[in-house]
Amino acid sequence: MKHQAALTWAAIVLLAGISAGLGWWLGHRVLIPAEKAPPPGLVVVGEGDLLPSLVLPELESGQPFTVSGPGRPRLINYWASWCGPCREEMPALDAFAAQQGGNGVQVIGIALDTREDALAFQRQVPVAFTLLLESAGPSDSSVRLGNARGILPYTVLLDAQGRRVKTHYGAFPNAESVRRWAAD
Repeated sequence: MKHQAALTWAAIVLLAGISAGLGWWLGHRVLIPAEKAPPPGLVVVGEGDLLPSLVLPELESGQPFTVSGPGRPRLINYWASWCGPCREEMPALDAFAAQQGGNGVQVIGIALDTREDALAFQRQVPVAFTLLLESAGPSDSSVRLGNARGILPYTVLLDAQGRRVKTHYGAFPNAESVRRWAAD
């Protein structure tokens, strides 16, 4: 009887291990898109590289805003109005931006969207940090900054010199998680 119970438990543990492994594999193969090569000739900014000139229009005013170059460290967050995780993440980014004040990390949101949809989104989920606009596409600045999976939200940290420090796929759950990520 003891031997049969031990075999039953061993079978359960083995089955659980196989199920966990299969779940992990499926999650990474099916749910997380594979990395795609950038279009021919497109230069992708690697870790430690300077961001080349990047000027985009501000969402509300349409005035040009320079993202690249020296200055404060910058957290660049790519989002879209149709992106549920982006909607959930915006308050966390706004709270982080408020904690930074005028001398800390500057938060910049770049909507890969239409102006109308992005403005409607902003009315529903208002934020105080700078919002810019860019058309989504195979050569948009998120791809040039390393978004090889085409996932939103996608976040990039630049140092004060304008060099890419690191990237993050997916939403941050709260301001503290953004702060920890930006500080590491």
